[in-house]
Amino acid sequence: MRSSPTSRRTVCGSASPSSVAPGRSATESPAAASRAAAETETVIAHLQLAMVPRIGPRNSRRLLEVFGCPEAVFAATEPQLLAIEGIGPVAAQAIQSSSSADATELLAACEREQVQILLEGDPRYPSLLREIDDPPGVLFVRGELQPCDGLAVALVGARHATAYGTRVAEQLGSSLARAGYTVVSGLARGIDAAGHRGALTAGGRTLAVLGSGVLKTYPPEHRGLADDISHAGAVLSECPPFAAPTAGAFPQRNRIISGLSLGVVVIQAADRSGAMITARLAGEQGREVFAVPGEIHCRMSQGCHRLIQDGAKLVGSIDDILDELGPLSETVVSPAGCQSTVGVDPTPVTVTASPAHPTEGRPAERLLEAAEQLVFDVIPTSTHGSLIDQVIVETGLTAADVLAALSMLETRRLIQRLPGSRVTRR
Repeated sequence: MRSSPTSRRTVCGSASPSSVAPGRSATESPAAASRAAAETETVIAHLQLAMVPRIGPRNSRRLLEVFGCPEAVFAATEPQLLAIEGIGPVAAQAIQSSSSADATELLAACEREQVQILLEGDPRYPSLLREIDDPPGVLFVRGELQPCDGLAVALVGARHATAYGTRVAEQLGSSLARAGYTVVSGLARGIDAAGHRGALTAGGRTLAVLGSGVLKTYPPEHRGLADDISHAGAVLSECPPFAAPTAGAFPQRNRIISGLSLGVVVIQAADRSGAMITARLAGEQGREVFAVPGEIHCRMSQGCHRLIQDGAKLVGSIDDILDELGPLSETVVSPAGCQSTVGVDPTPVTVTASPAHPTEGRPAERLLEAAEQLVFDVIPTSTHGSLIDQVIVETGLTAADVLAALSMLETRRLIQRLPGSRVTRR
């Protein structure tokens, strides 16, 4: 029988768990300063709990569900802690002997190095990741997570990839970015790095999930790539920023890669590999699983072929991924900061319902510029499509502007060309 934590709840602070912004104004009011101090103490308490060895995300969540807040966890007696499923004598002792000093020092280091700390209760915490059974209680982020990152696809695979695998990963990364998806991977050698580079080349967003701290890039030769990702997305980890990579951290980070994504694409993987672990986790989390086929005599194809035999979607092109994920089920809005870097007019566009088209859209519609949106709006979804000359007349744009917009819409897989100088929506 569990001990009641009721008497311990009084030590909980009232501040909601969220990240602390560095460099607070010296002119803020006493009330604001008090709130800021309470928020800081809350973050320190959550950091302290996250840093306790032998606990992990699942047990941390159980402790918080029973005791209400980290402060109450640290104030609990040993019998109360032992009453919690998953907490043994060693873990209980680690909790009771933990100190806030290390957490305070870590918070200061994060502010100094401009690393964001996101707690599970932070509104900026990724909503998809929050849905899994064991979300990280704390995320350390270098860069910026944005709402559009909720539309993400993971690309994972072998570190010792062949030229074919690397080429496919880079092509899929670029195509997904152009289609409006954020590319998620693990910054590892081989497939991971190729997928990140593909997204960056296309001017898209990409997230790198590390098995080390965000200020201890692994592998070290990818420091430059990590810097590029932090400026066009984010590098994130549940490990403290200066933590060195450990063997056990990489399987743990795989659940974050799949948890951040709507689907996971495996590109070259041995039958027993980290990529296969990620695919299994994706299935358990209710995510789509895709696999790219390869040569039957190649060891790196065995994992992908087994996934396909087990029901994963075979990927022959980007269209197989887009068709499986399908359109959005709500009005599509291009959020600030998520516009495409291709083109000259980065005006945010809202796609509204019209009698001709339902209020559904694909992620790529968030990236459309004004001229592209105007052209897209007049193109019907039909077997006959619309004459390009008719599109020019209806939009009032020049032929050159319409042709340029059509090329971009085709690249984003939103339209297709038909015989007789006609176009239609895909």
